[in-house]
Amino acid sequence: MKIKVLLSIGGVIVSLFAQAQAVENEEGTQFTSHTQLMEERISVLMADKVPVRKDIALQELIEINEKAQLIQRESLMFPAEELYGSHWDNKWVDPFQGQVKPIFPDSCQIDCSSFIIPIDSQIKVTSKYGTRGRRMHRGIDLKVQTGDTIRAAFDGKVRIRAYQRSGYGYYLVLRHPNGLETVYGHLSKFIANENDIVRAGQPIGLGGNTGRSTGSHLHFETRFLGQALDPADLIDFTEGVPHKDMYVFRNVKINGRKSNIYTSDDTQMVYHRVKSGDTLGKIARMYGTTVNQLCLLNGIKSTTTLRIGQSLRCTASSTAVKASTQTTVKQATVQATPAAVASLPENKANNAQTEATGEPVYHKIQSGDTLSAIATKYGTTITKLCELNGIKRNTILRLGRTLRCS
Repeated sequence: MKIKVLLSIGGVIVSLFAQAQAVENEEGTQFTSHTQLMEERISVLMADKVPVRKDIALQELIEINEKAQLIQRESLMFPAEELYGSHWDNKWVDPFQGQVKPIFPDSCQIDCSSFIIPIDSQIKVTSKYGTRGRRMHRGIDLKVQTGDTIRAAFDGKVRIRAYQRSGYGYYLVLRHPNGLETVYGHLSKFIANENDIVRAGQPIGLGGNTGRSTGSHLHFETRFLGQALDPADLIDFTEGVPHKDMYVFRNVKINGRKSNIYTSDDTQMVYHRVKSGDTLGKIARMYGTTVNQLCLLNGIKSTTTLRIGQSLRCTASSTAVKASTQTTVKQATVQATPAAVASLPENKANNAQTEATGEPVYHKIQSGDTLSAIATKYGTTITKLCELNGIKRNTILRLGRTLRCS
């Protein structure tokens, strides 16, 4: 009897344990299934979230790019509007001729970094800026053949497309967002039309020999608020690049008043003591300026008689001053040693190392690189870079491209 009771109790216990184990297994399975489901849902949500974030970032970049393009487009549609205002004249090279003169600022920063030489042929200046007999030559002449492509020097908008029989011949005037205006004279044919928006390096006409011209050439002018500036003050015409990327032009003050004569930071104010045989034209040529500017700076007229010993105030570019005081120095050639190369700055070290080893040096183009900057870095010239790589001065540099520099 006791044995039967014990067996019954044992069976009940086993049954209860089996049921409990089954319940536990079921709950564990349910818990595991629930966890897996949560993980799957989170994965799906995260997968959906990432593309959304990418789409938002992409949309923001598109909006920023569109805004930048709009600003750039407006700056080309209304170039240098803050300087010229509504003075957009399609007749006169000086946009203020016969109108109220502009308010000349004390200084103006001009970005020349995007300059493209307007000719494709080898650069040869046939006539410089300055007095020519009794006339003022307000630009420089660059040798071209009739039919040669003439290009825009900067991004800008065509203000004038016209013909002048006794002067420019067929000519174009472009206004640029940097505040400058450029003039292209003696063309044989127009490519750009009035009010066209053009990019730096874009063909705008063909070289010729029209108007008051002897032999085919391009007459090239740079102007600021209608006032002619010597292009050679801005551009190095031996290399076809700006002397520097950014210029600050300052309004020269005479007796505390603005003269509306603009000089760059590189321009020095110097004085000339009049000697026997001096004339205003001779002094102007000596200092790379004009008779008109000499008269304005000194409060005299072009007919004023100069007195021997009289001091005249003159503006002279640093290159003119350097040329007038330059002395010949005998050069010596020495072999570059590793120690000497190590002590040099980077650009001189690159050049010295090349000369010492004779091995070519290469440069991989990065964002912001220009031929001028690369030439300076490796102590060479743009002409040499073009020869080594079979390119032109106006060739667009591609990121990642390798240029031979020596």
